[in-house]
Amino acid sequence: MREVYERRRSRRWSSRLYRWLEPPAPLIMNPREPLDYPLGRWNLYIGGAGREVSGYVNIDLVPTPGVDLLADAEALPFRADVFERVECDAVLEHVRCPESVMREIARVLAPGGYAHLVTPFCHPFHEYPRDYRRFTLDGLKQLASGGGLEPVSEGWRTGPTATMLVFTLEYVKLWLPWRAWRAFVHVVLGWVLFPFRYLDLLFLRSSNAGRIGNHCFLWVRKRG
Repeated sequence: MREVYERRRSRRWSSRLYRWLEPPAPLIMNPREPLDYPLGRWNLYIGGAGREVSGYVNIDLVPTPGVDLLADAEALPFRADVFERVECDAVLEHVRCPESVMREIARVLAPGGYAHLVTPFCHPFHEYPRDYRRFTLDGLKQLASGGGLEPVSEGWRTGPTATMLVFTLEYVKLWLPWRAWRAFVHVVLGWVLFPFRYLDLLFLRSSNAGRIGNHCFLWVRKRG
C-alpha cells in the first residue's frame, strides 16, 4: 500500500507523465450529500493516507504524507468522548472487523458529535491492503446501530453511472496481459467515458439509484 502512495508522488518522468495524462475520475459526487455538519476543536479522520485533511487528526496504518499518527481503527489510541466529528471514508470494507471499528468510533465520539461513514456497494475489488466486503445502505445502518448513535442523514454518494463506468474500465483491462497496455487503455478509455458520469446528476435524484449505486453514505450523531 505504501508503494501505491509513493508512486502517486514520484518525481520520475514516467510517473509524472502518467499523472499529467490521467483522466478525470469516472464518477461525480452527489451534490445533495450534506457535508456541513459542524467541526469541533478535535476531529478525527480515519484512513486518510496521502491526503491533507485540515482540521483533523489523520490516522492510518502506514506512514505516508498527510498522516499524523499510525493507528489501527479497531483499537483507537484515544480516550473516550474526545472528537466532535469523525470521518470514515471508504475504510470499513478494508478492516477485518468493522463492528470493532464502529464500537471505537462510538467510544471516541463526543456526545452530540457526528460521524460520517462512506462505503462501497457496487465497486471493483481493490486492496488497500485488503478488501473484505461491500455494504448496502441498510447494511451500513445496521452496522452503525447501537453505541448511542442515531442516523441523521443517508443516501448515495456516487451513483449507477459510476458503477457502470468503473466496471467497464476494469473489464476491458482484464483482457490485457501487460501493465503498460492496461495503463494505456485506462488513460484512453477513461477520457472517452468520463463525460457520461454527469448522468448521475439525474440518477441520484431517483429512489432507485441504490439498486446499482456505487458508494453510499450515512451520517450518525451520538446522543448526548
